[in-house]
Amino acid sequence: MKQAHRAFPSGVTVVTAQVDGRPVGLVVNAFSSVSMDPLLVLVCINTSAQSHAALCTARYLGISILSNTQSTVAAAFARSGGDKFRDVGWHEGGQGAPLLDGASATFEVQVVSRVEAGTHSVFFGRVVGVETSDLPPLVYAAGGFFDGGRLLAV
Repeated sequence: MKQAHRAFPSGVTVVTAQVDGRPVGLVVNAFSSVSMDPLLVLVCINTSAQSHAALCTARYLGISILSNTQSTVAAAFARSGGDKFRDVGWHEGGQGAPLLDGASATFEVQVVSRVEAGTHSVFFGRVVGVETSDLPPLVYAAGGFFDGGRLLAV
C-alpha cells in the first residue's frame, strides 16, 4: 500500500494551531478542497502524531501550502517534538491560527467537524481566510521533495 501511495504526487502542507498561547503544527500531505459553496477543505492527521491531541482542541487551524523554497521547513515540521517554529517565519491569521511566511498559499479554517477514520482524524474546516503568492508549490513524490515550478506540461 505504501509503495502505491508513493506513486501519487501531492502538495506539501503544514497544519498549525495556537493552543494555550503556543503554536503547534506538523507536515501533512493529505489535504483537499471539499466544497466551493460553502468553502470547505479537509486535512487528515494521524492520531499517533504528537500534535494530534492539541489540534483536536483548536477551533481554528492554519494550513500553509509550502512553496518550492521550503523543503527545510517541511523537514522541520515532519520531525516529532522540539520547537518547530524556532527558525520559521510566521504570522497569525485573523482568528489567530499560525500561517507560515513564504508559502505558496495559506488558509485559515474554522473546524466544523472531525471524523475518526482508522489511524487518522479527518478535520473538515470552513475557510475564513486565504492568502496567495506567486511562489510555485513544493511537491512530494516517491519519498522526496520536488520543485512544483519545474513541472512540464504534457
